[in-house]
Amino acid sequence: MSEISFTGTAFYEFLKEHKLMGSHCPHCGTVYAPPRPFCPTCMAADLEWVELSGAGKLASYSVIAIAPTAMLEAGYGRENLYCSGVVELAEGTRISAQILGVDVAHPENIVIGTPVKVAFIERGEGEARKTFLGFEVIA
Repeated sequence: MSEISFTGTAFYEFLKEHKLMGSHCPHCGTVYAPPRPFCPTCMAADLEWVELSGAGKLASYSVIAIAPTAMLEAGYGRENLYCSGVVELAEGTRISAQILGVDVAHPENIVIGTPVKVAFIERGEGEARKTFLGFEVIA
């Protein structure tokens, strides 16, 4: 797997396989998600792919009504709000994604630190089908 470049394209290809992948620095042990081709902590350039557990906790969030085009196409907007957040993964890195299973009508009830797990969101049909990263609240 090391021969696969650390690109956004590769990251999304792994998402299609329902794998949350990051990069790991063998020198300082830092993990990055999405993956990076070099380590800004120690400047190493020989990072390795690592499959992440997908477990984490909500670090921050925003409930969104004015959606970008991709989310409008998915049916979100002023009448159908959604939550975007930053998740601190068990491996120590943070990543942003859509947060599922929260009450977007009452954002005051969304709690920082809530445990979440990875969710692979499928949108589209046939060749246009894409997999997006999300996290859902663990009940």
